[in-house]
Amino acid sequence: MNYRPLLAGASALALVWSGAAAAQTATPETQDAPAQANASNTEDGEIVVTAQRRNENLMTTAVSASVLSGTQLDNKGVANVDALQFAMPSVVVNNFGQGNDFNVRGIGKAEHNTQTTTGVITYRDGVPTFPGYVQGEPYYDVANIQVLRGPQGTIVGQNATGGAVFVNTNDPIIGGGIHGYFNLNYGNYNDAGFQGAVNLPLSDTFAARVALYASRRDTFYNITGPNGAPYPYDKGNVGIMAGRVSFLWKPTDRLSILWKTDAGHLDMGAYPATPFSNYFETLPGTSTPNPNHRDLFDVSFNAPQAARDEFVRSTLKAEYELAGGVKLRSVSSYQWANTMYRADLDGTATGISTFYDSVDEQQVTTELNLISPDTGRVTWLLGAFGLWNDYYFRKPYQFIIDTAYPFNLPAAQYKLQGTNPTRSLAAFGQIGFAITPRLKLDAGIRYTASQSTNHVDVLQYGTYIRQDQQVKSDNVSYKVSLGWKASDTQYLYGFVATGFRPGGLNVPVGLGNPAPFEPEEVTSYEAGWKANWAGGKVRTTITGFYNDYKNFQVIIGYPTFPTFGIELNVPNSTKIYGFEAEAEFHFGGLQLDAGVNVLKSELGTFYASDPRVAAVGACDPRTGSPTNAANCINLNGRRQTYAPNLTFNLGAQYELALGNGDKITPRANFGHVGDQWATLFQNSARGDHLEARNILNAQLAYQHKSWTVTLYGTNLTDQHYPAALNSGLYFAGPPRQYGIKLLKTF
Repeated sequence: MNYRPLLAGASALALVWSGAAAAQTATPETQDAPAQANASNTEDGEIVVTAQRRNENLMTTAVSASVLSGTQLDNKGVANVDALQFAMPSVVVNNFGQGNDFNVRGIGKAEHNTQTTTGVITYRDGVPTFPGYVQGEPYYDVANIQVLRGPQGTIVGQNATGGAVFVNTNDPIIGGGIHGYFNLNYGNYNDAGFQGAVNLPLSDTFAARVALYASRRDTFYNITGPNGAPYPYDKGNVGIMAGRVSFLWKPTDRLSILWKTDAGHLDMGAYPATPFSNYFETLPGTSTPNPNHRDLFDVSFNAPQAARDEFVRSTLKAEYELAGGVKLRSVSSYQWANTMYRADLDGTATGISTFYDSVDEQQVTTELNLISPDTGRVTWLLGAFGLWNDYYFRKPYQFIIDTAYPFNLPAAQYKLQGTNPTRSLAAFGQIGFAITPRLKLDAGIRYTASQSTNHVDVLQYGTYIRQDQQVKSDNVSYKVSLGWKASDTQYLYGFVATGFRPGGLNVPVGLGNPAPFEPEEVTSYEAGWKANWAGGKVRTTITGFYNDYKNFQVIIGYPTFPTFGIELNVPNSTKIYGFEAEAEFHFGGLQLDAGVNVLKSELGTFYASDPRVAAVGACDPRTGSPTNAANCINLNGRRQTYAPNLTFNLGAQYELALGNGDKITPRANFGHVGDQWATLFQNSARGDHLEARNILNAQLAYQHKSWTVTLYGTNLTDQHYPAALNSGLYFAGPPRQYGIKLLKTF
């Protein structure tokens, strides 16, 4: 069902008009990371990926992926998912507040609601997390992050059309002694934080690890009330607390059981946002100065704001090696969260539109695998997966859009309560055959059955609407790849794969129960070349891809009542294609890395109405409408939303030895995310065009034995840019931050 921004379209005419500073690395790679099962680098420098349920050398695996260790994340200033887009190519993150829309190669989630499943699945310690919300969870005590691009499904639990992100935290180490780290930081905006972890070997077969994270920060915003008066509500001060406890039991060499439980309280204070029109320096289409122009961080409100997430996630992973080396593996999880959000929905000190919700989400997942040994000419994997997710919109009516604040008039309110349970069941398998010692064929297949149900009560401006509706989707997808190790340093691969996103339900908005939308399918073609040069000191990867989407899912104006929003399918083929390149250089103390993605997206022939524009008459998605020609637009060839044509990143560091084991290391990282369109209608006058983001981060680290002091700065040019457009409001990306960190390992 449509969630927070039901909102530009769903609230109808009244709304239509109206700590990057904290480190997240665990310990230096030389102490913790190589000992972890999920570590990204082996001792000989190979990059190992585990996302496909095996330990595989990334440079000789038929997959497009980027891997960053916990130390690399810290060096690049990546403390949360927002910053990940500036550290690797093809990734775009749009922060709408507590929910982030994660896109890879232009696909993921471009419409922020609950009824649209995401095309990019984020896994935490092997289990898929909540699909769109509670995404502010910080990165701490992380072993590595692996981002796989393209359709995934024949070797992982949940199906994905755009890619999968695996966040792997450090495991306990049996026999590793008591060791760990703590990290303190302080920066501008009174940004203060702590994180730490300790490994506890409790016996010869049992170990525990405890990790903690805490941070607080003053608001980025200058907020005033009506007529410049002080604003009496929360201004966006941030306070985050999170923790993780892990237990590893290995009673025999064949059996291991790993249990991890995470919990967090993420108080973002508020997510202030400003009307897009205030960002324009001149009135659209003119050279006349905009009398309402204000900086993104200079805002005024007359209604309270709040933003708070609470969550618990518990995962249980068990592996048992059967006779002959076959592994039986199970990974299960229970997750619960509550997300609470309150906003001045018109973003002004004079408007009367507000929003409030408090929503619970519960998710249970389980995955079972049989995995053959890695040796042998034939390898195989079998898997079964189940996911049950339930949104509970609390009673009585704790989802409220109020267009007459503060008068509490039922005729001016849209209220919703009820549940949205979803289910996804799948069986999958993959087989690999080494045609020759250097040529390998892999083939996989997956069957998925999904279901979504709405049991919803709506009070729309005093009118009661009941929805009891269900939609089911099933699909068979596949992947076939061929990898050729042309030499010890050169690897070529190609594959064709299909992916699937299930259909869903539209929430009732003045039109009874609208029709469901259909599943989205993709056929993806990819070819790549991976190479090592100069004795392994240089690594390069070049990849080309072409994606053909059927029934592409979009939100547009309801065909017979365009001022209401609804999700439909593009009836004709949508194309997304491009290429990527990555390179790493290691020469003595000098390390360089770079990545680039060039993307082209073309929506299929499709007519739609912009729900933000008043219109009369139908707009048929296939044929258009002569009676609504002014706002029945042919979207053929339009770019996909939040799909920039260019992203790239550059990084450099030089480690200078000072003697006695001391060293000093300057680092710099630059990320570019090209300009984007926030809606398919590409109306610049309505704020749809988002400018490019150019983010420069830098560090200067001094290490003495087990102590490291680091001066850091993020967004050093202090670019103020809109990170997303939602309900006519711009949400700003974080401004310049700087400070000092102190790391102690033991």
